[in-house]
Amino acid sequence: MTTEKISASDTISYLESLRNEKQRTALMRFFKTGPGQYGEGDEFLGLKVPQTREVVKAIAKDFPLEEVPELLMSKWHEVRLCGLLILVSKFEKLATKRLAHHAEAAHRRDEILTLYLQYAERANNWDLVDLSTHKILGNWLLLPTFLGGDELGMHEEYKVKVMDELAASPCLWKQRMSMVCTWKTLQQGDSWWCLRYAEVHLHHPHDLMQKAVGWMLREMGKRISMDLLREFLQLHAHKMPRTTLRYAIEQMDEEERKRWMGCANRC
Repeated sequence: MTTEKISASDTISYLESLRNEKQRTALMRFFKTGPGQYGEGDEFLGLKVPQTREVVKAIAKDFPLEEVPELLMSKWHEVRLCGLLILVSKFEKLATKRLAHHAEAAHRRDEILTLYLQYAERANNWDLVDLSTHKILGNWLLLPTFLGGDELGMHEEYKVKVMDELAASPCLWKQRMSMVCTWKTLQQGDSWWCLRYAEVHLHHPHDLMQKAVGWMLREMGKRISMDLLREFLQLHAHKMPRTTLRYAIEQMDEEERKRWMGCANRC
């Protein structure tokens, strides 16, 4: 597609032209869009993620930020993904080591983060959350910001407030954001965020959250310390949902996995 004077309407029209009915049916089934399912009512064009990424690669640099909400408000899953990935692309370009403490870059990051949070409920399936939240929200947790203060700084109390509000939201997708965004902080060796929100969501009834908590705990063990994971399990394994526990211990050897699952059975 041409990138000259690209707009949201141009982008939506182009993505609609790629519609694939066979793939659409498969995706709607995979992402549980039936009555009573977590993705109820979601509409798909039938595009594969690499197709959407190719569009984003072509347009993200020059795509006006003010046009992104039109993409995020689309009924089409892939159009919303396109909007989210444009935000990811813009944010990551402003989050390099060279620009981390640059005031203008920080203001622009804050603008993107604010927009992302404003439309967070439009990331209304697990893939939309998982492909965006650690690269925007998770990255923001690691970077200086003007949000929460007059000067550029880490403003940890404000960041905790933002995260706590997401975690306490009745919206499943905001809750998942608060957990999965810690993937980025774990990649940088910071376990605090993961541990905080793993405890917050430890007894969540939805399997998508149970899987998210277990996944991030597994990443903590893999990237930071298996002993730290074992300490967490020692405290909580007996009362964790079995799905969460299974995900958390996937990197352990078979004998140790059996011991932890046995603890869950006995306690």
